[in-house]
Amino acid sequence: MKSQQQLHEVLTMPTLVDKQSFRNAMSTLAAAVNVVTTDGPGGRAGFTATAVCSVCDEPPTLLVCLNRGASVYDTFSRNDSVCVNTLANHQSDLSNLFGGKTDMNQRFAAADWSKAVSGAPVLDDALVSFDCTVSKRVSVGTHDILFCEVASIRQQDDAGSLVYFDRGYHELKGQ
Repeated sequence: MKSQQQLHEVLTMPTLVDKQSFRNAMSTLAAAVNVVTTDGPGGRAGFTATAVCSVCDEPPTLLVCLNRGASVYDTFSRNDSVCVNTLANHQSDLSNLFGGKTDMNQRFAAADWSKAVSGAPVLDDALVSFDCTVSKRVSVGTHDILFCEVASIRQQDDAGSLVYFDRGYHELKGQ
């Protein structure tokens, strides 16, 4: 078993991989494209994210990574409700809107939305939407990791999925 000092040394080793090499390697990982939304005391906001994954199913929990330098960061840090809207294969334009510098009102005007139980905006024609409450926040490097406990799910079965791979969008269709 490693001593506390050895463990500390392992955790504080200098980074050997440069930022661009890491980004290039990450571009080879296909990921679902999501528009993550919130509404509450901090206001309404949304952003495009591929850094979303499941944590566990008891309780059902997702994690969402949010850059602390993002324009939506303050809004998300003041709200505890989020909705992870996984985009269908025809929604790349919406992903671009929420991923850019477009005004928040214009982003939301580009699609139809409902209000989730948590109060977060739910994209009406998303492939799947996970209505969540943020149960924990952890800061790592430049990002916050939001642990999001799922309160409800809305899913459609007749659409394919939009994925991001090799710095571009790709459409997947079910069988």
